[in-house]
Parts: sequence; structure tokens; C-alpha cells
Amino acid sequence: MKKLLAATAASALFAGVASADEVKIGVLLGFTGPIESLTGSMATAAEAAMKEVSDSGIFMGGSTVTSIRADSTCIDSAAATAAAEKLVTSDKVAGIVGADCSGVTGAVLSNVAVPNGIAMISPSATSPALSTAEDNGLFFRTAPSDAREGEIAGMIMAERGIKSAAITYSNSDYGKGLAEAIQKGFEAQGGTVTISAAHEDGKADYSAEVAALAAAGGDILVVAGYVDQGGSGILRASVDTGAFSLFELPGGMISDTLTQNVPEGLNGSFGQVPGNDSPGLKTLGDMSGGAFDVSSPYTPESYDAAALMLLAMAAANSTNSADYAPKIMDLANAPGEKIYPGELKKALEIINGGGDIDYVGGSAVELIGPGESAGNYREIEVKDNKIETVKYR
Repeated sequence: MKKLLAATAASALFAGVASADEVKIGVLLGFTGPIESLTGSMATAAEAAMKEVSDSGIFMGGSTVTSIRADSTCIDSAAATAAAEKLVTSDKVAGIVGADCSGVTGAVLSNVAVPNGIAMISPSATSPALSTAEDNGLFFRTAPSDAREGEIAGMIMAERGIKSAAITYSNSDYGKGLAEAIQKGFEAQGGTVTISAAHEDGKADYSAEVAALAAAGGDILVVAGYVDQGGSGILRASVDTGAFSLFELPGGMISDTLTQNVPEGLNGSFGQVPGNDSPGLKTLGDMSGGAFDVSSPYTPESYDAAALMLLAMAAANSTNSADYAPKIMDLANAPGEKIYPGELKKALEIINGGGDIDYVGGSAVELIGPGESAGNYREIEVKDNKIETVKYR
């Protein structure tokens, strides 16, 4: 990723427009669409960080933070771009937490964020292609790249004795990139991929797709799709026809709605989703008060995305993206005093006093070269029709 850190005329026009006493942050997530069951928790967690900073009373001379939600739809790049344009031009946000799904995130980055000089921190866009996107130093993500998830998935399948796998993936940037990464990771472990085929979201019947996958065979079916869309449709058709009895489930499939959508036939299936067992995760869960679920995918990453953005503004003493974006990598990594959820006031005190922090947050944040998470994963398994965590990696 080319971190050019160029201050543009557009950034001066738009990124510094927040008034002295109100800083607006866009929360651009798919409140409708194939991951809508995840985004409520994600948005609420991000807004919890904003409230924590506002309540500190010491952010940017006593400024408050306001969340402006907008719907990315997850899959409609035109709609996501329009929503982002409104955030920037009408709502005058100083930064965007989001987007969520990889395709819409890339569209918003190239069509809105870069032209207008607005920083983005995505908590969930995982396509490897985003690692090399032209971003002028404005794009970061608290989620790891799918390149890392592919390695993890390959290791898990190998450790569980899987020798061959069929792969189906959502016909989207997310699905394609993830399928390629999982195939590479599995083959590196000596596994064989019998078929890798796309499926379209939004269909009522996936029997034809499942028949083709079954004809190719495999010890397991990898479903690199969306839990509230075609991914669950593929699972239901597979279970109903007996085509597969074991499934590998990547992050986009891990949600409480999984076993609601497919109430039978998933026991023994397994997968992985970004997650950790750090002290920060427990703290975030304790302070949530039930308002959000830290075990829901990308929820801790959402809190961390908002927190990092606001702490960077404090460190730069500016809401201008060109000023604060260069601070994000420094704040997310050592050296400095470790900062966990619930300690944002403490972080602001240190920053205001000229000290250094190492933001750890709820997802054990460590950002590497292209401004993305180094990658911690939670291995899950479906037991008695419930998703259970079995290991952290």
C-alpha cells in the first residue's frame, strides 16, 4: 500500500470541517444485506468507543463525538459510494469507520475517500487486494487480510485429517479472494482441492451448485460465503441432499444466525474468524452491558477502529485526515503504555501530556506494513447446534 501521506486541497476542504465542539464520524456498514446480522453489534461497539472519548471531557479541548450511520449494503458498490459521499459532503464527517465488505470498501476508498482526503479504518474488509490499494495513506483495517485466514484454514483442516476439499465462494471480491487464499493455504499443507466454484447470492435454490460440488467430491465443503445470503443456502441444500456432512466455515459464515438458518446437520463442522483471548477482549465484554456481543465477528475490531481514529486525532490535535492518519500506525504499536478498552481517557491524558501509547484494545491490535492487523484467529466448532470456541491462533 502506498502511504503517500499527501495533503490535498480536498482534505483541507472536507476533513477539517468538524466544529470545535463536535466531531462527526461516519459508521459505514451493511445494515442491510448479507451480513446484517453482524453489523448491529459492530456499529454499537464503535459508538461505545466514541461515547467513551466524548465522556472523557478532555478530547480535543472538550469536543464531543457524534456517530453518523450509513448503509454500505455490503454488496452494492454504487449504493455504498453514494452513502459515503453523503457522509463526506453533507454530514461533514472527519473520518469513516468502515466500510465492511471488501468490494464496497475498495469502491468507497477509490471513489470517495482518496478524492476527498478522508481517512477510513475498516473493521472487517479482508480482501488481500486492499493491501496494495492506492490509498494516499488514508486506509487502515483492524481486521487481518484473508491471506492470513487462508493459512489458518489450511492448518486447521490438515490438523483435523482433511485430505481433500471442495470450495464454493460468493461471487464477490471477498469470496474470490478468500477462496484463493484458502486453496493456497490448504495445498501448502498437502491437501487437494477438487473444485472451486462461485455461487451467486440471493437465489432461492442452490441444488444445482451443490450437485456440481458433490460430483467433484471431497472430505469437506469449504463455504466462503455470507451467513445471511448464499452461504446458508448452500449449506441447507448440502444438508438436505446429503451431498456433504462436514463444512469449513470462514469468518463471513460465523454468526448466531448460522444455526438458525441451518438448524440441523452442522455438528462437527468448524472454521475460523478473527478473534483473541486477550485481557482487552474480556474487559470489552464486561463493559458492553449487553449492548453488543464481543463474540460476534468484527465487533472488537469495530471498537478498536473508532478508538484508534479518535486517539490519532488527539495526537495530531486535528480532525484533518492528512494530519491524523500518519499517527495511526504509531499509536497501534509499541513503544508506549498499553491501552485497553475502558482506558481511552487514560490514553488521552498520556497523549495530551506528550507521552506514547501502544493501543492494544479489544482485538490485540498490532498493525503491520500496509496498515492492517497482523492477525489473531478464533477456531470454532459447531457442537450441539451451537458455535463454540475451541482454540485461539
